[in-house]
Amino acid sequence: MREKINWAGFVIVSMLFFRGVSSSQVTITVDHNAGSDASPAFKFKRVPSPAKDDAGATAKVSVVVGQRDPAGAGLQALTDGRLPGSEDDPANNFFFNADTDGGRILMDLGSAIEIAEVNTYSWHADSRAPQVYNLYASDGSSPGFNARPGDKTDPAVVGWKLIATVDTRPKQGAPGGQYGVSITDGSGVIGRYRYLLFDCIETETDDPWGNTFYSEIDVVAKK
Repeated sequence: MREKINWAGFVIVSMLFFRGVSSSQVTITVDHNAGSDASPAFKFKRVPSPAKDDAGATAKVSVVVGQRDPAGAGLQALTDGRLPGSEDDPANNFFFNADTDGGRILMDLGSAIEIAEVNTYSWHADSRAPQVYNLYASDGSSPGFNARPGDKTDPAVVGWKLIATVDTRPKQGAPGGQYGVSITDGSGVIGRYRYLLFDCIETETDDPWGNTFYSEIDVVAKK
């Protein structure tokens, strides 16, 4: 069992019913499109729409922990700029296998860059829409750095820094719809990193269908 989210501290982010934990300068902005407001354009009020030419588009992406659901797309769906056409489009979303507690996704940018934003997007009609994950980052230079920490390894003890904890599950109302999350820093730079690790956690355990339909992950370099 992987380390679960630490609920000891909550900050209200963007909309009062969303929760997140972050470092002192990191801001987590969450937008939710429901019903007819959700469209293949992924237009949000505060979160940028997905980009096709971000730094993450050329990243090497791999699964460190967990298994891809064969009903969904491969990891290329996270960086190819192609977006799902509806709330039930598994062929254009990456998600972990049914009846599992999520997994970890590694993004290798090839070299350390100054990261201005990390943006994540999802879309589903029900409990596979919200996003629940810990974001870690590293430049790979720490002694004992482990780029692929297993499910029983806390990334923070093997050279990773916890950047943000994201949980977009609403406190009330239906969970379905389209979610956009933007992680930024008040200084304009989250940090200079080569590796990003997304520790993804299922949104619910009432049935086997709790793993999020992730549509895209954007990594925006500082200009």
